Amino acid sequence: MAEVHYMSQEGLDNMKKELADALAQRPVIAAAIAEAREKGDLSENAEYESAREAQGLLELKIANLQNTLANAKVLDSSMLSTDKVQMLNKVKVENMSAKKVMEFTLVGETEADFAKGKLAATTPIGKALMGHAVGDVVEAKVPSGVLKFKILEISF
Repeated sequence: MAEVHYMSQEGLDNMKKELADALAQRPVIAAAIAEAREKGDLSENAEYESAREAQGLLELKIANLQNTLANAKVLDSSMLSTDKVQMLNKVKVENMSAKKVMEFTLVGETEADFAKGKLAATTPIGKALMGHAVGDVVEAKVPSGVLKFKILEISF
């Protein structure tokens, strides 16, 4: 059974656009291959090899995007609650070791972007927070050790 990829509607829309953009690149790369092929001996044609490599990478990207989209499950934001941390919740926590307040939204792996405040729910911190309520202190086992977080606020 294929792995389900949970995401928001925004994440699904962004991924569909990324796939459309990738599909639009197929003719461009095909033209580059044809042009390089016209230059003669393919065994020593770096331009041809480069275009073929770009084609392979593009096809891999397309296949991965199609697979992810085929197994995507859009999370219904109307079902969100602020009782306990769940996917798509915005969570404000205090890193008790660093005495620093952090805020992020828990998302699926395909949407994760820590710089934009989007944390994958499958990360050690995300897993530790899931299912807990405001006031709970949770421990996340990360490569550098164990981090403790106090949940200050849950919203959406």
